[in-house]
Amino acid sequence: MLTRATYDANRLGKELGSALRGSVCGDPASRALYAVDGSNYRVVPDLVVVPADVDDLAAAVALTAAAGAPVTLRGGGTSMAGNAIGGVVIDASRHVNRILDIDTENRTAIVEPGVVLTDLLAAARPHGLAFGADPSSGSRATLGGMIANNACGAHSVAWGTTADNVRALDVLLADGTRCTVESSGVRDDLAKRPGREGELHRALQSFVDANELVIRRRFGLFTRQISGYALHRLLPEQGYNVAGLLCGSEGGFAATLRATLALTPLPAARVLCVLGFPDSITSAECVSAVLAHHPLTMESINVDLVDRLPGEVRRAAVDAGLPDGRAWLLVEMGGEDSVAAERSAQEMLAALRDSGSPATASLVTDPGAQAVLWRCRTDAAGLATRRADGAEAWGGWEDAAVPPERLADYLRGLDDLMGRYGLSGASYGHFGEGCMHMRIDFDLLTPQGVAAYRSFVEDATDLVVELGGSVSGEHGDGRARSELLGRMYGSDGLDLLAQMKRIWDPGKAMNPGVVVDPPPLDADIRHLGPAKDRKLLTLFSYPDDNDDFAQAQRRCVGIGKCRQTRGGVMCPSYQATREEMHSTRGRAHLLWEMLQGDVITDGWRSTEVRDALDLCLSCKGCLSDCPVNVDIATYKAEFTHHHYAGRPWARPLSHWSMGWLPQLSRIAAKAPRVVNRMAGTAVAKRLGGIAPEREVPAFAEETFTSWFARRPAPTRPDTRGAVLLWPDSFTNYLAPQIGRAAVAVLEAAGYRVVLPDGPVCCGLTWISTGQLRTAKRRIRRSLKTLQPVLDAGMPIVGLEPSCTAVLRRDAAELVHDDAMAAAVAESTVTFAELLMRSDWTPPDVGADALVQTHCHQHAVLGFDADRALMAKAGIRADVPDSGCCGLAGNFGFERGHYEVSRAVGERVLLPAVRAAEPSTAIVADGFSCRTQIAHGTPRQALHLAELLASALGEQT
Repeated sequence: MLTRATYDANRLGKELGSALRGSVCGDPASRALYAVDGSNYRVVPDLVVVPADVDDLAAAVALTAAAGAPVTLRGGGTSMAGNAIGGVVIDASRHVNRILDIDTENRTAIVEPGVVLTDLLAAARPHGLAFGADPSSGSRATLGGMIANNACGAHSVAWGTTADNVRALDVLLADGTRCTVESSGVRDDLAKRPGREGELHRALQSFVDANELVIRRRFGLFTRQISGYALHRLLPEQGYNVAGLLCGSEGGFAATLRATLALTPLPAARVLCVLGFPDSITSAECVSAVLAHHPLTMESINVDLVDRLPGEVRRAAVDAGLPDGRAWLLVEMGGEDSVAAERSAQEMLAALRDSGSPATASLVTDPGAQAVLWRCRTDAAGLATRRADGAEAWGGWEDAAVPPERLADYLRGLDDLMGRYGLSGASYGHFGEGCMHMRIDFDLLTPQGVAAYRSFVEDATDLVVELGGSVSGEHGDGRARSELLGRMYGSDGLDLLAQMKRIWDPGKAMNPGVVVDPPPLDADIRHLGPAKDRKLLTLFSYPDDNDDFAQAQRRCVGIGKCRQTRGGVMCPSYQATREEMHSTRGRAHLLWEMLQGDVITDGWRSTEVRDALDLCLSCKGCLSDCPVNVDIATYKAEFTHHHYAGRPWARPLSHWSMGWLPQLSRIAAKAPRVVNRMAGTAVAKRLGGIAPEREVPAFAEETFTSWFARRPAPTRPDTRGAVLLWPDSFTNYLAPQIGRAAVAVLEAAGYRVVLPDGPVCCGLTWISTGQLRTAKRRIRRSLKTLQPVLDAGMPIVGLEPSCTAVLRRDAAELVHDDAMAAAVAESTVTFAELLMRSDWTPPDVGADALVQTHCHQHAVLGFDADRALMAKAGIRADVPDSGCCGLAGNFGFERGHYEVSRAVGERVLLPAVRAAEPSTAIVADGFSCRTQIAHGTPRQALHLAELLASALGEQT
């Protein structure tokens, strides 16, 4: 096998750097970022290449192969089998990602390999078309990666795998030959082509002629037999489908430069049947009966996964139509209209009842409800990585498939095998094609556990082979399963695979060690390194990870949902830059590599980790949107604290100006006019580390607490008791009108509003700038002030979402040795939550509103109460999927962050505000959101309390 010892990586790096317009990196940060993918394996690459375009990609492959170096092509890096790591990693996803053509008449698309599936689907959807293979990772999976793995997805039962939908591939061989291979062709004509291309076709034809009998007996026996190479695609009845042969070759034959894809007409209408069963085996027994009705999908989830969903999502799933059961099948039926689709579904359900199946069922027609239920399935790969009790679970045996009629037998055998090994796991998969995905609680942290893992997968392989199945049904063989192919195909089958590899890649430069000549499946397990043994003294407690920072970093298994290009809060900086190091996954990997210590060697002092975290907006979107709840905002605060520990002079100036905002605001409140004149000057911005493009918000003439202290006693009757209104620094010093509006609304609702008996602070600004000891001191002082409030059982009402989120979560994890912090978390509610708990009828605002959800509210607090309150008040709310506003507290004010901050805002929010009608109210509860809107549009946003107070007619 090619290794760094067989070539000069430094020399190759210089050659590539001179020849390419893209980037060529051998620095520790780049190598660490690409050392892992979505699998259990870690192999540090020698170089990382990010080509600028398709010609750059071709040059990178040719030069690397010519140097005798291993070529590893990479798309989204989501491989669960370990087939995108090691050697010279060439990442096509960053720039080689153009959709070149959508031909609606011929129903084809021409794409470059880095195109993300959801981008292609978005381009095809207006024409009523889609790409047939749609894996759940489609929001970040690239077409090049899908071709390499022959990705399948939920609709493959009706529309086929990637190989079934590829018409032609423009490829580059390791020797530099560029040619086009197609899904069908005249053998004789192709064999007469000149040069290496004709030689290739002659070799392929001789191969299939000589081995036709073995190919027919061993390959292509059912649709999800993805393991090995698709040699059957060369058979006459397959039309000499060379393009189909390359699908599933895992980058081992050639580099895809361009692909011509078939597009599938979308059904005019779809309905979703959700079938509930007592267990997965019972659900598998009905597969044949459902398949007889030609469903578009037939996907499985079980109770272990559903129980791991966030509570609000789980409740939403039940409300959307999840019936009783412990295992469910999501069966989608299509039709020429809604009547026809529902009729097909009812016929299927009737046949299922007649068969004696115990299935419970619901028929879901609302697209929104369908989307909620599909989330249970699409998030499965991430959700399954943790058991309900927090124990870790892994891939490695997550992709086996058997003929659908043998699926129940496979599940019985697998249950028995897991019982013998004392293992458990959450399962999901494509039951319509007999493919079972799962994560199992293997012990991959000790040599003994890894040995048991190896024994298990060998026994599981024997079970699958006995049932006529395949060790891979979609994810490919990679490092996880290539060694098992001998058990599946026998020695003569392995010989055919080796022959095919030699035909395409005689020098074994293209992704060596995958499928052919693999390393042992238990080599290079990433979890065995020193990272797991580093027990760091941290200030946050990490209660969901056994108080272990290292275990928290293992949450990220590389699923890559943070790399999605459309929608969601996570990850705003990646959506702006599209750089791996600015994704949630990239940052989590670098933190883990910091613990590993062999590539990132400086520990908490690492500049590589510091730089990767620099563009993290601390939005906490990953806490809610990441299926495994990675919390980079907390990890960033922890790292930043340790990085600058003992070196206060090394901190950015913004940490002092904005981290200490609560203290500085108290000083500014004594002479706000003078401070406002000074704060906006270029000198003040420079000394404060503030971006020169930013306008510094003005301090109020009178603070909210001062107004509250001097106002007359309320005259309204107190019918609901007292509530404590939290006077956060933003409301108190910068936007006191919001506090006044909240008092008016709360008193109108029958509450007696009180403020803390002394200054309080949640510590947010110190947390976000990694000044954690100061934050802890501030929180402890505030807890003492709040003791009478807690004793009285008084609700604590937050107006600023970021501060409210700290009270609800971060404070308790930072001051984890004080039970009062947990009590405050239990007592803290949002403004809307408090009002919705009462039976108060708000005034009829009767207005349209464009509403920006604060990212901390999305991630920690939830937005359901706000939606309900607005609906109750007659506010017709449009809540766009805008994600983080881009300002994000101190982030958007800091020097060097302005362009990214503005780019995040321009993604959805700011254009939506500009497009809103003048009569439409702009609502944003977060100070950062309102400020970004004011800086980027002509509009001024209101807090929900202000909108409600204006309808009360109160003087605020």
